[in-house]
Amino acid sequence: MATVLVTGAGRGIGLELCKVFKNRGDAVIAVCRTRTEELDALGVEVLSGIDVTDTDAGKWIIDALKDRRVDVLINNAGVFNDNTLGEIDYDNVSRQIEVNAIAPLRITEALLSHLGEGAKVAMITSRMGSITDNGSGGYYGYRMSKAALNAAGVSLARDLAPRGIAVALLHPGFVQTRMVGFAGDITPRQAAERLASRIDGLTLANSGTFWHSNGDVLDW
Repeated sequence: MATVLVTGAGRGIGLELCKVFKNRGDAVIAVCRTRTEELDALGVEVLSGIDVTDTDAGKWIIDALKDRRVDVLINNAGVFNDNTLGEIDYDNVSRQIEVNAIAPLRITEALLSHLGEGAKVAMITSRMGSITDNGSGGYYGYRMSKAALNAAGVSLARDLAPRGIAVALLHPGFVQTRMVGFAGDITPRQAAERLASRIDGLTLANSGTFWHSNGDVLDW
């Protein structure tokens, strides 16, 4: 039985990831800002009231973990907003970078003492962070934040390899969540199952790879 910690677990992909790993028999720790009835009904451990951008977020999680090891850390918490050229809200851009790029790095660094050899770190990123794949422009804050997350994830993969810890950059797909107005082409459950499969296949040999949840390797 593995211990799996998921941020942004209150709804959407994060909630479904908790369900997938719980149904496998793993011990799931769900980190969220606001707990939901559906999350509580899963019977997993819930750490609520935690905003991953808070400088003390890592400390609060560590206090709850005590001496427990985390086998799989899934940095899923994120925000998505459009930013149109000529009308860019730079506070909004900064917020997306803080939540989507800086917070996952901060949480991972804070939990290093709980990530031993064989542990895995999954960064839930986006294909929109790919510079090669950007054929439509726009979405400045979101694209910038996910590109930054990808860069951080590759650096973590290199730095954590000597410790035996592997890191994956995972694009869930276009998922039917509140974040995109439920306009996706796969359900959160389908995305969570695919993401779990990618995490299962993560090793030190392929650490630092940017994957679509369907298994395709994506361009940077």
